[in-house]
Amino acid sequence: MSSGQSYIPKIFAKNVIGDSVFRERLPEQVYKTFRKTIEEGAELPNDAAEAIATVMKEWAIERGATHYTHWFQPMTGATAEKHDSFLTVNGEGKAIMEFSAKQLIKGEPDASSFPSGGIRSTFEARGYTTWDCTSPAFLKEDKDGIKALCIPTAFCSYNGEALDKKTPLLRSLDAVNKSAVRVLRLLGDNDTKRVLPNVGPEQEYFLVDKKYYDLRNDLRFTGRTLLGVSPLKGQEFDDQYFGSIPERSSQFMKELNDELWKLGIPATTQHRETAPGQYELAVIYNTANIATDHNQVVMEMLRKVAIRHDLVALLHEKPFMGINGSGKHNNWSLATDTGKNLLNPSKTPRTNIDFLVFLVATIAATDEYATLIRSACATASNEHRLGSHEAPPAIISIFLGEQLTDVLRNINDDKAIDVLQSTLNIGVKHLPLLHKDNTDRNRTSSFAFTGNKFEVRIVGSSMSVADVNTVLNTMVADKLNLFAEELEKAKGKDIMEAVKELITDQLEKHGRVVFNGNNYLTEWHEEAARRGLPIITNTVDAIKEMGTEKSKELFTKYGVFTREELDSRTEINLQNYSNQLAIEAKTLQEIIEIQIIPTCIEYAGSVARSLNDIKAAGIEIKNSEQYKELTEMYSAIESLKNANATMKEHSKELTSMGDVEEKARYASITIKKDLSNVRQYADFLESKVSKDYWPLPSYSEMLFFL
Repeated sequence: MSSGQSYIPKIFAKNVIGDSVFRERLPEQVYKTFRKTIEEGAELPNDAAEAIATVMKEWAIERGATHYTHWFQPMTGATAEKHDSFLTVNGEGKAIMEFSAKQLIKGEPDASSFPSGGIRSTFEARGYTTWDCTSPAFLKEDKDGIKALCIPTAFCSYNGEALDKKTPLLRSLDAVNKSAVRVLRLLGDNDTKRVLPNVGPEQEYFLVDKKYYDLRNDLRFTGRTLLGVSPLKGQEFDDQYFGSIPERSSQFMKELNDELWKLGIPATTQHRETAPGQYELAVIYNTANIATDHNQVVMEMLRKVAIRHDLVALLHEKPFMGINGSGKHNNWSLATDTGKNLLNPSKTPRTNIDFLVFLVATIAATDEYATLIRSACATASNEHRLGSHEAPPAIISIFLGEQLTDVLRNINDDKAIDVLQSTLNIGVKHLPLLHKDNTDRNRTSSFAFTGNKFEVRIVGSSMSVADVNTVLNTMVADKLNLFAEELEKAKGKDIMEAVKELITDQLEKHGRVVFNGNNYLTEWHEEAARRGLPIITNTVDAIKEMGTEKSKELFTKYGVFTREELDSRTEINLQNYSNQLAIEAKTLQEIIEIQIIPTCIEYAGSVARSLNDIKAAGIEIKNSEQYKELTEMYSAIESLKNANATMKEHSKELTSMGDVEEKARYASITIKKDLSNVRQYADFLESKVSKDYWPLPSYSEMLFFL
């Protein structure tokens, strides 16, 4: 390779069957038909599908693939795949490689084996996967070079109900596109044909040494440490954030980037995060559907590549108590097929009519449907993180920044001046002037405008971004349609005047959701309550918001969900919540019974024997510190036994319950309290027992191993 050239362009998307492959290999008319299907949703004729399937097969086999799979995203939050080989046998008994349009378009996994929320019974097994041609197929390659062609697909039941996260997202893309184009026509834009949400997820994660991970069943089975004393040093000095990347982590990141680049995933940013052992990876924006698919691959690759380096990537929102957890900031914007970002304020936002309308539509939608954004981020793992000074509280508000807020506040003042960009002179002559962004960043806000996009900061690190983007797309589609109706009534008026009236009216109704201050302060909770903003701190309550009548009216209006699909998702999410806490309780019970209590008794016995030796030497021990500590230790062991026994009884009670909401609420109140009580005594004992005895790797070992 010559000087100045990088290997990255050579490997980027090498394992993706992109548009250039089809343009080169398909007949011209078939290619045009295929593009029309992708861009306009036109039906794909069978002969075109056959030609496409042949190209995909040949391309994959040329690269060493032996199998193909319909890659889909069921309600587990992970991805699923069933591999079939291209192999078939002809009438002469010879092996041939075939792949037909039928095999490309439709697959049949077992629908009853995936979460369905009652849509499918055990004896109703049939379900279908169907090709999503808008997301490119790719080759999945393991460390030994074994490859399979992965075809992104939607997953539905025998009767057509969505059993996955992709299908509703695709429906929501159609909804927001139609309403956005409708509004743009009224604003005088006759060129835009499509409007698509763009998304850029930022992925946080922890790295731990696999040898420590293997010794901790709590990490292995629940993703988080259920007990453990905080390390002597945590994040007090903020010295981890953007710190120098340790060599071992850097080697892991090098391979991770290569694997992601091969799959056409534009990973660009990597850095250390606030907590020890914590990192972040960010990618360039893409359309919401592809960005969601990419983020699922990112999470899988994080785990896969880490193992190759004897590391484990932890994606749980709060794997370690007492230090920052991990989120997934979901950056969302709307872009036209002509290349315009509708949320870009430009240098003169006061007269940027498109920007004003789409900004205020998002503000109004956020206020109207705040509970749905909260619901889309509600899981048992994410509740450990929200409102813990590492993530915004469970109050949905919008940060705009003072300058944009002023623009909207004075929208009717023709003499007001836009000053959204300025420069900074930091007092060193040889340094260039810095151009300030038009808004600051507010990391405490749940939904912050950050220059030309909105950033949802409450999404959990282990979650699919499909849910929150489905909500964002649908709620904004609803407000844009309302805006279109109002603008249609104002025909004959000056369009700018009509928009100003609309903005004034909407801000009067929904301006309460804008808050530019510190969301971490207790005073904000009080202020939010005075404003009448919904404050849903309980995860079970948040989950149920997706199944309310208001939610059903919104989603059914735009064909994003049916009522039955919303009921099923509510049931699945409630079940997942109680299941997660039940597994945590069962795991902690076993750790306490098999590892912690025997260790503590053994260590306490060794201390008692030492004290007896001292006493035999004629030295008084009853008032000694060692004697007091031994007494405290025996008392804590008994308390730990009792707390663990109580948790065991409550776990049995949880298992016996039949109603999913009853189970979730019981887990939320009783099991969570049990987990906390048991941990309290276990952590006290860890602080007293010699490290040589303690059976689990400590926080200090796991977080500062590099």
